[in-house]
Amino acid sequence: MTHPLKFLFESLQQLKSEQDLQTNFAAKIGDYFEAKRRGILFFDQLPLANKKLQKAIETGLSVNKNPVLRYLTERHTPVHEALVTSPKVWTMICPRPDHWHVMAGPIVSNNQLVGVIGCTREQSMPAFDEQNLADLSAICLHVSVWVAARRSPQKPLCTERLTSRELQIAELVALGKTNAEIGTELWITENSVKQALKRIFRKLEVSSRAAMVRQIYATQ
Repeated sequence: MTHPLKFLFESLQQLKSEQDLQTNFAAKIGDYFEAKRRGILFFDQLPLANKKLQKAIETGLSVNKNPVLRYLTERHTPVHEALVTSPKVWTMICPRPDHWHVMAGPIVSNNQLVGVIGCTREQSMPAFDEQNLADLSAICLHVSVWVAARRSPQKPLCTERLTSRELQIAELVALGKTNAEIGTELWITENSVKQALKRIFRKLEVSSRAAMVRQIYATQ
């Protein structure tokens, strides 16, 4: 069965510019999460002309005032508002009715947080949950690879060193699957998945799942 995120990943590879990412791809993310609002923001592209807008952005992007951004900045992992504060406090921080539920994830390039993927829902809509966070984590990983490849082109890595089974496992890791879920899908034991990942890490000279995915997908 095709993973529902695979359509997003395939469409990402068709994009030609960061502007396409911020318009066309962001719209697809909004549809996927059934969000009221959605957006992809790069910190080096913040508007400077409109002082009122700039002040609002600086408040929203202040790690001292926004616990969602603080969590994301410190951990480089997706977060929704319920993980870091209470509903009452959140409405004081962000009183907008279309931002009652907020979820954000990091865009990382060269180990630096360079942008954010965000989605919001109204009070009448369901809150973001753990599955949403897992899916956003996979999306952020792929977007980070896409951005890093365009901002800092790297020499292609020879993925021929990996077997077809190892590439299968790497693809499922990129989709946000756990070792147990990968084992179930491929009809192998969880320990077999762990051993395969150790071999992949050794071949690619990496030490984490995120680094493995960046190495492989930055060359595609």
